[in-house]
Amino acid sequence: MAHETTSTPANATNAANGGRRARIIALVQSRGAIGMLVVVALIAGLVFPDFLHFSNLADIVSNSAFLGLVAVGQSLVIILGGFDLSVGSMVGLGTVLSAYAAPYGWGAALLAPVAAGFVIGLVNGLLIARAKMAPFIVTLAALLGLKGFALVLASQDLLIANPGFFAHIANGAIFGISNLIWVLAVVYGLGAVLLNHTRFGAAIFAIGGNEEAARMLGVRVERVKVLAYGLSGALAGLSGALLASHLDSGLAAAGTGYELQSIAAAVIGGVLLTGGVGTMAGPLAGVLLLGVIDNVINQVGTLSPYYQNLASGAFLLAAVIVQTVLTGRRHGVARATPGSGKPRGGASKGEAKGATG
Repeated sequence: MAHETTSTPANATNAANGGRRARIIALVQSRGAIGMLVVVALIAGLVFPDFLHFSNLADIVSNSAFLGLVAVGQSLVIILGGFDLSVGSMVGLGTVLSAYAAPYGWGAALLAPVAAGFVIGLVNGLLIARAKMAPFIVTLAALLGLKGFALVLASQDLLIANPGFFAHIANGAIFGISNLIWVLAVVYGLGAVLLNHTRFGAAIFAIGGNEEAARMLGVRVERVKVLAYGLSGALAGLSGALLASHLDSGLAAAGTGYELQSIAAAVIGGVLLTGGVGTMAGPLAGVLLLGVIDNVINQVGTLSPYYQNLASGAFLLAAVIVQTVLTGRRHGVARATPGSGKPRGGASKGEAKGATG
């Protein structure tokens, strides 16, 4: 007997229930990441008296801003049910494009990598959504291609001779707080609004939870996917522009490893790798946790930077174990509810239908 796929009031109710469970899981894990960040920071403060000084904490946040911007886009794509391996290479290419554009003014240096990242992200999204190619293959190819292109443009560092106001963008401050912190706060705030208070955000959750059910609800799946990858690329480009502003140079190798670090930060922050569940607060906590670990290693002085990878791997493994336990319980509830298994992000028919339209 064929499985019934017609949307019904019962299915809509079950989708809403699934959405509430998804939000509970996301809330638990994001708060867990925030709690973990606070505990690690307090322990570091007991060991290193200068750790909790405002200047040191501000340095941690500002130094984490470059990865933090990438993690916003990466989180959107993971919640959607994919991932983007090209973001690290896009950061490196972004610094190079900024260096080339700097002679034409700070606006060109800032916007060129953002525009390039957006276009490259759109291409990735089109190949994934329209051509039905695997995200791993598409974004891995982009990772290699963008890195190679950046090296062709700049086999050595490209120094920005007269950066002017462009250097102030990343190195300046407003009310004594680094511009990088302000940018990070604004981007995460906008990301939270986009994810939780727009049809586009509801569509992302719906697609990540159950793509076919999202189609039945009227979500324009291909359009949402393409735009999500475009935003991921644009944010990686913005990270590259700010890094070029900070360094006064273009560096093709910049951003190396950001693709995996951004995924780790998102997962540590409670974004479910299989899609449909996540917040913006959690990944931010994940990024800052990685920043705290890096700062502690630097304060010790005798430890290899590779210990950051070891600690990150441990936190990532712990996060995945927690996800497995929580989703296992959730699926147990779902099996006990007839007709469950609909979109996990809580996108009702009214919320998701016509998304981005």
